[in-house]
Amino acid sequence: MSLRERIYSVLIVSATENLNTALTALLPESKYAPVHIMSSISAAKRTFSQQAYDYVIINSPLPDDIGTRFAIDTCHSGGTVVLLLVRVELHADIYDKVAGHGVFTLPKPTSRQTIITALSWMTSARERLRQAEKKTLSIEEKMEEIRIVNRAKWLLISETKMDEPNAHRYIEKQAMDRCVSKREIALEIIKTYS
Repeated sequence: MSLRERIYSVLIVSATENLNTALTALLPESKYAPVHIMSSISAAKRTFSQQAYDYVIINSPLPDDIGTRFAIDTCHSGGTVVLLLVRVELHADIYDKVAGHGVFTLPKPTSRQTIITALSWMTSARERLRQAEKKTLSIEEKMEEIRIVNRAKWLLISETKMDEPNAHRYIEKQAMDRCVSKREIALEIIKTYS
């Protein structure tokens, strides 16, 4: 899927109506959906716990919190990219606290063009996270297959008195002869001997 076809979900956490309106105007429905707006960190936490978002944009401070802890926690939750907007006089300090966790920051006031640029950075970061997620799933699937094949080998060893190399060769040969994966052969062996 190309980036032009991809749609990103967005959670805006902001108590400032003017900024909410300006951000919403920069997030066309053809590329960003759904776009949810929460006016406090506590509401954002509840919403985020119920639904994953590609992007979280936090306009700090909020009525109940400055938002840095939520930004960090959200970045650590997985595939979400976070942008934290902070007052210019606080930007350097907050940047030092959150940048190491992967949170993007912008000082405010900021321009429309800067927000558009930040959204493009967020897209790049999200796609990089998506690729990492795919690699992680692939590795986890391979590890699961190794565990299943090993379990089948040990069943062959204990039930048929094969040694380990012969049990391994048997599973590989069956998979090649029948044009199926070693996992499928291993699952059949497990079913037979368990």
